[in-house]
Amino acid sequence: MKSIKLDDLGPTKQLQIYDPESGLRALVVVDNIALGPAIGGVRISPTVSLLEVARLARTMTMKSAISGLDHGGGKAGIIADPKQKNIEQLVRAFARMMRGIEEYVPAPDMGSDETMMVWIKEEIGRVLGLPEELGGLPLDKLGATGYGIAECAEVACKQLAKPLKGARVAIQGFGNVGRAAARFLEEKGAVIVAVSDSSGTLADKEGFKVTELIQLKQKNGSLNGSPQGELLPGDAIFAIDCDILVPAATPDVIHPDNFEQIKAGLILQGANIPVTLEAEKALASKGILVVPDFIANAGGLIMAAMEYRRKSAEESFTAIGQKIQENTARILHKAHKEKLLPRAAAEQLAVERVKAAMAMRDLSHPWK
Repeated sequence: MKSIKLDDLGPTKQLQIYDPESGLRALVVVDNIALGPAIGGVRISPTVSLLEVARLARTMTMKSAISGLDHGGGKAGIIADPKQKNIEQLVRAFARMMRGIEEYVPAPDMGSDETMMVWIKEEIGRVLGLPEELGGLPLDKLGATGYGIAECAEVACKQLAKPLKGARVAIQGFGNVGRAAARFLEEKGAVIVAVSDSSGTLADKEGFKVTELIQLKQKNGSLNGSPQGELLPGDAIFAIDCDILVPAATPDVIHPDNFEQIKAGLILQGANIPVTLEAEKALASKGILVVPDFIANAGGLIMAAMEYRRKSAEESFTAIGQKIQENTARILHKAHKEKLLPRAAAEQLAVERVKAAMAMRDLSHPWK
């Protein structure tokens, strides 16, 4: 197993959890809390690893810092199938066993949802992404991350001097984030020409109506059975002839072995860490603009931070649009001016803010 790299920012805590009674195996990484309590999702997957959780926690630190939020970064992983019968028992056991890590506030992530956040709330009293019936802002139901991706696309297209209206979009991963991104991009005039999930890639160069794709997914649980388009293998999504590619599923799906297939001129990272650094550099050398995860998909975190402050959904969407549009324009300008990767430009700005906060604080007194 690859070791976690320690640097000037962290991570400050790495915790491996095991509960013999329930069989729970879980991981928690608190990366940095200089700016405030760490927010980060609870990922539930049979393959989640400590290194993956640490990489995601660092992404949350960067995302909070560049978005101007008073929060740090953290992440958790439960090593399980989110659909297994005893998942409630595992989630509740997880919550109880990380009760003392008060500087970390859990939220939904891949494999977890608002109902699971209720279970965590009942156990330890601190959580974000609750159902609206309980006073929360349900991130997936509202489509916060997808909304932010569409806002990012608008600015990035201007950078490329290409209109978003009429742009052909392919979305890898038609889950909560992918569906919301498709919906909001369509509202801005983009044409969704391909989407993928575990069943394969559904493609039609004439474009789909997003409502029909969502209905198909809800009815069948997959993209099988569509009366429109052609169902191709899952990895065919990367070779689709399109203007914009949105990887919105799992980590490292674009890597040195497949980046050459990509025809899109713009990649918006809807998932966290979906593109390896090597692939990002190679894509840049081909003239493909890649907007990093902690810029493009910050909408969910921004809404979670707004829920933390008991703001409304309307206030949250306003904040998402403003922050993501400003950040996208700022980092793309810096990257172009200084001849940097967009990720490097964004990391410079985020790290500056975190280190300035670290210099002012005694971090032996964590936020609560």
